[in-house]
Amino acid sequence: MSSPLLRVSDSDDVSSTQLTGGPATNGGLPSSLVSKRRRPGDTVVRAILAGSAGLSVLITVGIVVALLVPALEFFRFVSIGDFLFGTRWAPRFADSSFGVLPLVSATLWTSAIALLTAIPLGLGAAAYLSEYANPRVRKVLKPVLEILAGIPTVVYGYFAVQFVQLTVLKGWFNLETGAFSVLSAGLVMGIMIVPTVASLSEDALTAVPMSLRQGSAALGANRMQTTMRVVFPAALSGIVAAAVLGISRAVGETMIVALAAGNQARIVTGPLEQGQTMTGFIANAALGDSRVGSLEYDTLFAVGLLLFFITLAINFISIWLVRRFREAY
Repeated sequence: MSSPLLRVSDSDDVSSTQLTGGPATNGGLPSSLVSKRRRPGDTVVRAILAGSAGLSVLITVGIVVALLVPALEFFRFVSIGDFLFGTRWAPRFADSSFGVLPLVSATLWTSAIALLTAIPLGLGAAAYLSEYANPRVRKVLKPVLEILAGIPTVVYGYFAVQFVQLTVLKGWFNLETGAFSVLSAGLVMGIMIVPTVASLSEDALTAVPMSLRQGSAALGANRMQTTMRVVFPAALSGIVAAAVLGISRAVGETMIVALAAGNQARIVTGPLEQGQTMTGFIANAALGDSRVGSLEYDTLFAVGLLLFFITLAINFISIWLVRRFREAY
């Protein structure tokens, strides 16, 4: 037999407030929070936000079109295979050649050296600031670290040429290298990227719930074990995003490699050699020496388009990795 307290007849006048113990709802929200008429300010704000999103898309499309039109004109005279797989880059010589592999090899060398420098230093700084530093020390160190991000890249370039290349590599270590090398450019690029990797990684580490750290400590783990085996795996998606953003920054850097890596377009086989990167070629070739509309001028846009697609691929990989390793708490 059911209890009389649970029976409600059809004739009983029972409001939704009496049944639910609260105010009547509309779509899962209390009626007091549901606006029956739209405010004019909401429409304006929504239009501004939609316009901002649409503008970013239009700017991206505009960049692609600006690169694509001259690049297509370039590929009317140079095949894509010769461009992507050729081993000689000499667009201004009488016997011109348009193989981009020398530029790609120098770009890969400088980017790899920069990442090998920035990721360990950046993750170490992030782990210290997040897990070990007391608030007073953190308040001093973090602004000092972020100052590196505000230094102009041309200053980094001259630092690479005058100090790292001449004083450190040739003077202190007596390495057999010339006035330029991809090693000095890569090392200084890594120093420049450290604040980016450290800041994003620290945000990811700080976002890990304290309960995970407390649970690890309750099981007898020390602080280093907790950091390496609990906090780092939990923040892996943010750390991967920081690393991939560092890669994008390294691939697209211009002034450091233009000043410190050298201007000889050749396939780089070692870190002590000099070589011209893709961005270095664009910076040097865009000084007005090439006639607008000529084949030499269109090489700028072909290299720029290739650089754009490389960066786009890195961003897609970053999105996939972040989704793959994302942890929800």
